[in-house]
Amino acid sequence: MKKFRSRGVASTFALLGATALVAVSVMPAHAADTSLDATKAVEQSFTPVPDFSSLVQKVTPAVVSVTVKLKTDQTSDDSNGDQGRNGLPPGFPQIPGFPPGFPFSFGAPQQPQAVEAKGSGFIINANGTIVTNNHVVKGAKTVTVTLSNGDTYPAKILGTDPKTDLAVLKIDAGKSLPYVELGDSKDVKPGQWVVAMGNPFGLGNTVTAGIVSALGRNIGDGPYDRFIQTDAPINEGNSGGPLFNQQGQVIGVNTAILSPSGGSVGIGFSITSDMVKRVVSQLIAHGKVTRGFLGVSAQMVSPQMAQALKLPKVNPNADGALVAAVAPNSPAAKAGLKPGDVIVAVNGQKVTDPSDLASDIADIDPSHNADITFIRDGEKKDVSVAVEEMPKNPDASFQMNGSGSHQNAQQGQLGITLAPLTPDLRNQLNLPNDATGAVIMDVKPGSLADQAGLQQGDLLVGVGAVDVSSPDEAVAAIKAARKAGAGAVALRIVRQGQALFVGITLNNKDK
Repeated sequence: MKKFRSRGVASTFALLGATALVAVSVMPAHAADTSLDATKAVEQSFTPVPDFSSLVQKVTPAVVSVTVKLKTDQTSDDSNGDQGRNGLPPGFPQIPGFPPGFPFSFGAPQQPQAVEAKGSGFIINANGTIVTNNHVVKGAKTVTVTLSNGDTYPAKILGTDPKTDLAVLKIDAGKSLPYVELGDSKDVKPGQWVVAMGNPFGLGNTVTAGIVSALGRNIGDGPYDRFIQTDAPINEGNSGGPLFNQQGQVIGVNTAILSPSGGSVGIGFSITSDMVKRVVSQLIAHGKVTRGFLGVSAQMVSPQMAQALKLPKVNPNADGALVAAVAPNSPAAKAGLKPGDVIVAVNGQKVTDPSDLASDIADIDPSHNADITFIRDGEKKDVSVAVEEMPKNPDASFQMNGSGSHQNAQQGQLGITLAPLTPDLRNQLNLPNDATGAVIMDVKPGSLADQAGLQQGDLLVGVGAVDVSSPDEAVAAIKAARKAGAGAVALRIVRQGQALFVGITLNNKDK
């Protein structure tokens, strides 16, 4: 589950206290005392703490409370989804609106009972269209919206998008309703004052203030994470509520918190308004979101991988998205992209990590081309890719590639013992019938392979750009890289169904 928290009001009090202390410290002094001039200079450099009362008065009528009725058996069935994600590591984002561990199940089975949960939202047009979080309304039997003046209306769900955790509701008030405007989150900067509003703990309209702490945060919540981080206090029930800039424009939708204790510790996350605009417009028009599909699985670039792939040495940890696998017959495959390529730009926009790549491709309309810049063998290349519509299950597009006969087990210089992929091992590792490669049976403690994170049970399917289908092929490819003087080698493996690269520094004195 996700939660919100931040530090707005407390921050304001702290600043007011600091200002008061400075004022008290100013004492009468002789004209010759130059310290007085220094004190005045410090005082004049302070920015007055803003008063948000006018802003709050203006936007409050457009901020709503969302009440959801659902059944306990529905929430139990969704225990791996947004409303019941209790398997996250301690301190990871939780969903506001539901107590930790919800739903509990003790003793004998009971008849399903109606459960009520509360969240927040905001009106974006006079017709009563409302934006909230997907996890607020997921599995809802009924949804009710309460305005700031106490008027209550039944709401219809126009569409939801679990991948960005957004949902759109519609109420019919029989009259024009006050609404708020979506601003441009691309103009937001760390340090700017923001105001969060919503329905924390079911208390009704609540406002807190703070500053933007950071931008582009990836918290592992979804494939398109680019959250605004704020310290404005956000708690359970704030989910789906708006985050305002000082002009009263919505720049984010409050969605998650990072909290070891379950309460606000000043680390909250909001979906950017620029993403909200794209998703909400499609949900209103079509009830669903259509995204572009490239057909690659990508990962971060480590220093070892940067060396093995001959990448520029400047900032190797944020220099593109490393292609770990390419789906057969995908746009990427048709354009000639290969595992080991590092994508560094899409349509001229820099790609620093896999999240950038996923978001940039998703924003491209299917049937349009994407100009991809990538690095292969140390050289920068460009290719135009005809982006397709993302399939319902994109992960199913990927297969384990490789061909050739299996060989006898080999002991490599890296500290790994390899074995051919037998039918028995295939079953033990739950690999598909068309999977080929060399199975890592053992990793020597303290070895280069151990230091790089290789594990027993990993399936080695490639060394750099070379596919391998047996232990002998793998050892030969590693020896060739060592003989060529490579300082590191990129091993392509499959672990628990996921393809990824592991970079290993080579000890060339043993070649």
